Amino acid sequence: MLKRIFGYIDRVFAFFEEWTLFITVGLALVSAMANIILRKTTTVNLYWSDEVVRKVIFFTTYIGASAAIRSRSLIRIDALPQIIPALTKPLTLLSHLAVLFFAGLMVFLGWELTVSVYNDEYARTATLQIPEWYFYIVLPLMGVMMFLRTLKVMVEDWRGPRKGTL
Repeated sequence: MLKRIFGYIDRVFAFFEEWTLFITVGLALVSAMANIILRKTTTVNLYWSDEVVRKVIFFTTYIGASAAIRSRSLIRIDALPQIIPALTKPLTLLSHLAVLFFAGLMVFLGWELTVSVYNDEYARTATLQIPEWYFYIVLPLMGVMMFLRTLKVMVEDWRGPRKGTL
C-alpha cells in the first residue's frame, strides 16, 4: 500500500516538475529571444523580459532540486566512499538526513516568508507588478516535494536493488 502511495506521489510530482519546468523555461526563452530580436532590429525593448528570466531561474532552481532527487543527481559526498567503500551507506544516510533537514527548513522558513510577503501589500515585482508571494510559495512546495522524494529514495536504498535491475 505504501509503495503504491509513493508511486502515485512520484508520478504526480514528476508530471508537475516536467511540465512546469518545460513551460517556464520555454516562456523565458521566448521572452528573452523576442527582446533580443526586437532590441537589435528596432528600438523596442521588452523591459519586463529580464524580470521573467530571473523569476524562471528562481523557479527552476528550486523545482529542479526535487527533480534532481528523483534522478539521484543531487550533490552529495561521493569521493570518500570510492576510496573507502565501507563508508558508502553511512555517508548516503548522512546525505539523506541533510536533505531531509534542508527540506524541513525550506517548508518552515519558506512558509513564514510567503506569509510575510503575502501580508505586505507593496511586495510586487518591479516591472510586471505581480505579487511576490506567488514566487515565494515555491519554497515550501519544493520543501515538501524534496522531503517526500528523499523518503522514497531512502526506502529504495534501504531495501536495496530489486531483482532484474542493475
